[in-house]
Amino acid sequence: MRTRSLLLSGVAVWLSACATLQPDFETPTVQVVSVALLPPKNLAPRFEITLRVMNPNRSALSIKGAAYTIRIEDQEIVSGVANDLPKIPGYGQEDVTLDATLNWLEGLRLLEDLSRNPRDSIEYELRAKLDVGALIPAIRISDKGTLSF
Repeated sequence: MRTRSLLLSGVAVWLSACATLQPDFETPTVQVVSVALLPPKNLAPRFEITLRVMNPNRSALSIKGAAYTIRIEDQEIVSGVANDLPKIPGYGQEDVTLDATLNWLEGLRLLEDLSRNPRDSIEYELRAKLDVGALIPAIRISDKGTLSF
């Protein structure tokens, strides 16, 4: 019984300590700066996605990893992951550059759909998840828009 009480007390202290590690943490904001075509690698087209991460907190923000996709007309055309990312200084901002590759099969499906159903514009969506550590929830962004021809 005494062991159980000590264990529960220890867990309560640990949880309260975790809650006070970042009591006034504000979620950083992320903006899409650019999406550019890169030279192909092994015949696969590549893209460079640049995000601007703004840290409204006192302490620096270490981004452990990122996963991202670009959807066009609701088909996942481009995707990628990264783990070599810059540290964002406290009350600062940094541009984070990510490489992504084309999903050939989805790209062909999109071309087939566009050739069968021509349109004046297409819908796109960029989704990204930035992992900033175990004690802070991942930052998720979504940027949607329309490209007109």
